Amino acid sequence: MYEFDSAAAMLAQCKEKNITISELMRLREIEGSEASEATIVKRMERALEIMKHAATGPIAEPKKSMSGLIGGEAQKLDSFHKKGNSLGGDFLSRAITYAMAVLEVNASMGLIVAAPTAGSAGIVPGALLALQEVYGLSDEQLLDGLFNAGAIGYLAMRNATVAGAVGGCQAEVGIASAMAASAVVELMGGAPEMCANAASTVLQNMLGLVCDPVGGLVEYPCQNRNASGVANAVVAAEIALAGIPQLIPLDEMITAMYQVGKRIPPELRETALGGCATTPSACAACGGNCYTV
Repeated sequence: MYEFDSAAAMLAQCKEKNITISELMRLREIEGSEASEATIVKRMERALEIMKHAATGPIAEPKKSMSGLIGGEAQKLDSFHKKGNSLGGDFLSRAITYAMAVLEVNASMGLIVAAPTAGSAGIVPGALLALQEVYGLSDEQLLDGLFNAGAIGYLAMRNATVAGAVGGCQAEVGIASAMAASAVVELMGGAPEMCANAASTVLQNMLGLVCDPVGGLVEYPCQNRNASGVANAVVAAEIALAGIPQLIPLDEMITAMYQVGKRIPPELRETALGGCATTPSACAACGGNCYTV
């Protein structure tokens, strides 16, 4: 049996079987599905293909959102970086560019992979594709990263939430960033315990983040938060890879995130009734159509 209902159980199985989180998640998917291993891998390959297209397409051809609130940001970042203006290094620069690009695709009705949601869809591909380019990883290795990320997302969905309407943006961007951090750690040679530490670090850093989309649309500030989320994932991964443990285990942080999310006022849980959504500039950008309580 490869099923697990907690991070503790996941890590225990990895230790017992001497396997990685990605290997455990792959075996779990095979065991719990009527599909063959080849079919499951093919589905993940398709997800990776979609991620690549969504992360790179807007750089060559900017995608304007349906409302016009965002569009062209990824191309501007790419141009900025190519001029040697990167502040955070090649890896981080590529990661934030790809993360923002995916949100352009989503907001323009293009095809993306919800990882784990549409509003946070840029973070996992942003981190993994940048890692691939900078460190020369293969697509097969990226598939391992996706299985690893899937395990963290699975735990969050099973024991808490990934919905902004339920837990705020900490549940969307926060969990996506935790997924990305864990995957990066494994791909860079970190042990399963380090992956869980990285995911826990992310949730600590993003605890309490509200969901306040301007105009009620998954565009702004969502796109910026995908960029900051992938940066948070990189920070957490580096801390974990350095061998720095976390006082609070991942299971406890998932629970804490869920408890905090339920206490966030409804106005700050994807209703566009507070936060960024009700600022004068945001209301003006929406033609004066601003929700108020």
